[in-house]
Amino acid sequence: MTQSDPVAVTILDKEYLVSCGEHERERLYATVEYINDKMLDLKNSGKIIGTERIAVMAALNIASELLAYKQEKKDYTSSVDTTVKRLYTKINDAVIQENQTKTSGR
Repeated sequence: MTQSDPVAVTILDKEYLVSCGEHERERLYATVEYINDKMLDLKNSGKIIGTERIAVMAALNIASELLAYKQEKKDYTSSVDTTVKRLYTKINDAVIQENQTKTSGR
């Protein structure tokens, strides 16, 4: 059974306790660093004031990045799928043609 212990993390100089298993900590720390960096960028821009507003804007920006990444991944997967189908058809046609050549040559 995996044990989840609280881990202290800091985002915008505020500490939070997050329940996290030992095997998840590295990802948690990377996530916290990413979120903290995004929030610091917004805070340092001076355009957004207030921790709550900074957090919401950071969440919106991160969600937008995620959705763009998912769309790119979907587009790439579709492109690869199309290429694989095209190659399969070419190979299949070549095999059929080869078999027909062998059978007609007998």
